[in-house]
Amino acid sequence: MSNPRPLEEEAYDMSGARLALTLCVTKAREGSEEDLVALERMFQQLGFESTMKKDPTAQQFQEEMEKFQQAIDARKDFVSCAFVVLMAHGQEGQLKGEDEQMVELENLFEVLNNKNCQALRAKPKVYIVQACRGEQKDPGETVGGGNIEMVTEDSPHTIPTYTDALHVYSTVEGYLSYRHDKEGSGFIQTLVEVFTERKGPILDLLSEVTRRMAEAEVVQEGEARKVNPEIQSTLRKRLYLQ
Repeated sequence: MSNPRPLEEEAYDMSGARLALTLCVTKAREGSEEDLVALERMFQQLGFESTMKKDPTAQQFQEEMEKFQQAIDARKDFVSCAFVVLMAHGQEGQLKGEDEQMVELENLFEVLNNKNCQALRAKPKVYIVQACRGEQKDPGETVGGGNIEMVTEDSPHTIPTYTDALHVYSTVEGYLSYRHDKEGSGFIQTLVEVFTERKGPILDLLSEVTRRMAEAEVVQEGEARKVNPEIQSTLRKRLYLQ
């Protein structure tokens, strides 16, 4: 039997401009200001040009994404990657704007895909979504040694239009997400901590975020809850931020 060859480690070219857009509903979302401060610090440290908009309506979520895309495509310099952070109340596949209307996440994601944003074609696009994805609460399960099973579903987007995208959700499909009214959300705070203090490919960093969150417990109304992020990737290369 021949020896398997190691994978070639091709990485995205990160020598160009790094652009970030954060859209955050703060209304009735205590702790979101702390998350914004943490994200601003992270983007500054990682060399991103960062734009933040507070309390967008559902329509403004869409409009701000389209303005971001137009600004990226209008640039004359080389663009390396884009980060989009979306923070709001939500349910599966939707976010709630400041006006209580819903916007489809899929419509927001489409704006920067390989077809619609030329400057980001074949470049990494990272979406970080801090929102509930349903009503379920996870009390956690006791695990013995070595019998943890992970199930991965095929992403529906396998055509090249949708490559080079990374979607990071604060919680798995169907579940609630949690925020502390003074300290911000465990998800954003942990992500910022790992991204600013550790080096490595982004998927390795996200594994560390997941590990830390899986070890932590959220206590809500006296009940211990577990919460862990969900990561969906169509990245074709390694993405290094540091």
